[in-house]
Amino acid sequence: MSWIEAVTALRLQRRPAVMLTIVAVRGHAPRAAGTKMVIADDEIFGTIGGGNLEMTAMRRAREMIGCGEQEPQSLTLRLNDKTPATYGRQCCGGEVSLLLEPLPVPQSVAIFGVGNVGMELARILSRHDLDLYLTDSRPEFLDELVVLKPSVARVHAQAAVLGEQILSSLPAGTHVLIMTHDHAEDFHLCDASLRHLELGSIGLIGSRAKWVRFQKNLGQSGHAPELIDRIDCPIGLPEIVGKDPAVIAVSVAAHLLQRMNPEPLTHHRRPITAAI
Repeated sequence: MSWIEAVTALRLQRRPAVMLTIVAVRGHAPRAAGTKMVIADDEIFGTIGGGNLEMTAMRRAREMIGCGEQEPQSLTLRLNDKTPATYGRQCCGGEVSLLLEPLPVPQSVAIFGVGNVGMELARILSRHDLDLYLTDSRPEFLDELVVLKPSVARVHAQAAVLGEQILSSLPAGTHVLIMTHDHAEDFHLCDASLRHLELGSIGLIGSRAKWVRFQKNLGQSGHAPELIDRIDCPIGLPEIVGKDPAVIAVSVAAHLLQRMNPEPLTHHRRPITAAI
């Protein structure tokens, strides 16, 4: 399997990985600049030359996977037989500079209801690198999703009268947005979402009055107050005001992306240099 095929397969399987690239070689080394290798937590694809060079890079890659590292890192390794090495000596005499690029599992979003607001929201989110699940109980509305092509997102569209069928098959951590044409359907989806604790955030479109009614009914359905509080309603950024579907969609998308991509702590990372 080529590295391109490996990256595609791992994404489809929702498995994190790291891609290693030899970016520069000084002197003699087992492989040339541009050579790539993909490393998952329990599998490798390709080789950058074997030996201590490869094993050291693999160890660092799996450390990155284990801690969920999102930023690329550089690693410079010297192939020197005079310096002890963890995985055996290599005496090519050269120096290899590597780039380690995380290939994280893409985030996933599920929209229930692709009416006026749902369609506008799907347009926005389809331009992002994520898995986008679009569901509506009205099959004819899904025919309009052709406008999303070509998409950056991987779009999964499905008609379903019972949204529970879709909820139960969503990847863990999926962010759910409930905005169907029917308040009864919305309530059923809220009730079902709270029974799937592995989901990410849950958002419900609607007014504060609607949410007061839903809170009462969800409580009567056996959900504890702290569990009901997992649902955001109304959704969107309050700073973005307007009732036009496109404006609401921008507000909801901005709030969702803010939640999905929190501001990282600023820190400086020095390149790692090792002699092997």
